[in-house]
Amino acid sequence: MLQCIFLLSDSGEVMLEKQLTGHRVDRSICAWFWDQSLSQPHSFKVLPVIASPTHYLFQIVREGITFLACTQVEMPPLMGIEFLCRVADVLSDYLGGLNEDVIKDNFVIVYELLDEMIDNGFPLTTEPNILRDMIAPPNIVSKMLSVVTGNTSNVSDTLPGATSSCVPWRTTQLKHANNDVYVNLVEEMDTIINSDGVLVKCEIFGVVEVNSHLSGIPDLTLSFANPSILNDVQFHPCVRFRPWESEKLLSFVPPDGLFKLMSYRVKKLRNTPIYVKPQMSSESGTCRLSVMVGIRNDPGKVVDSVSVQFQLPHCVSSANLTANHGTVNILSDKTCSWSIGRIPKDKAPQMSGTLVLEEGVEELHVKPTFQVGFKIMGAALSGLKINKLDLKNLPTPAHKGFRAQTEAGHYEVRS
Repeated sequence: MLQCIFLLSDSGEVMLEKQLTGHRVDRSICAWFWDQSLSQPHSFKVLPVIASPTHYLFQIVREGITFLACTQVEMPPLMGIEFLCRVADVLSDYLGGLNEDVIKDNFVIVYELLDEMIDNGFPLTTEPNILRDMIAPPNIVSKMLSVVTGNTSNVSDTLPGATSSCVPWRTTQLKHANNDVYVNLVEEMDTIINSDGVLVKCEIFGVVEVNSHLSGIPDLTLSFANPSILNDVQFHPCVRFRPWESEKLLSFVPPDGLFKLMSYRVKKLRNTPIYVKPQMSSESGTCRLSVMVGIRNDPGKVVDSVSVQFQLPHCVSSANLTANHGTVNILSDKTCSWSIGRIPKDKAPQMSGTLVLEEGVEELHVKPTFQVGFKIMGAALSGLKINKLDLKNLPTPAHKGFRAQTEAGHYEVRS
């Protein structure tokens, strides 16, 4: 049972306080939390569960905002963490993003959402579909009406029909003029390449997104040609678990609109789409740097939005870097960003130049790590392939569409 929720800005200011039970949690717990966070800036931020002298604290951080929940009683820690994640997702969806200004401008809606999402410390309604029927999302018209009429409440007077439905994630009596459903594979490649050019780690984290605009209560079945490559799968509550366990089929009644049907991980991949080859040599207080980028394994689709970023070592006083393709920018915090865009076919992009070391430093002993970015539309580099999508219980035929994309996640090349 959660007793209180606080929303803290990145400066430690309490932006929102919501007491959930009759026992009031003193706000001084936030001061203790922030003092501990400042004294242990690296290790403390990654702890999801913290034991204070008086409470157990659960925390997640989203876009610089800390969601902090408190309790004094024994409870499953994953329940507190998962609930905070749900709160953050719902607020981001409602408000179109998360930052300090957005929270302060819409604090009434934030309080209304928390009132409906948790009851006396226990999670109650966390489905976005039902919450949207109960509390209207903010828009310009509703803000103008609240100013004119003085009514700041967005809560509906009637209970949504989906609360008594066997599929609470779906609005009842949905009707669309055109029935269509689109499936999108969105993948991120996490890679580590050591200084010898050896692939240390390469894996894919992917999400199956579905954008559904179907009338009635449709029944969908999605199958993959090679589901055996999937690891660490997680599902939306609409997925029936038994068909997946027995036949690796995703059988579900979809929510209306865009949602994440499933997330997955594909491990131990052996190929990367592009290569980054850094070369460095230093002597007499000067370091020569050369970085070459090119296509390693052609994915069959255009590799776009290619970029290379790295942090100049602290002992570098100045840098003069140029590229034969793209633009190079060096920021005030010594971050060097090389924007390449699309790799040309006739030449390999190369960045080169000199780094001037501080006085008294002859050689560069700390070498930078290069962060690589890219995007490939129309290709899932994990190799996952959709076999077919069957639709049932539809009043009229529906249009189906499939798409895939892969982009760099934590793609690291060490020099």
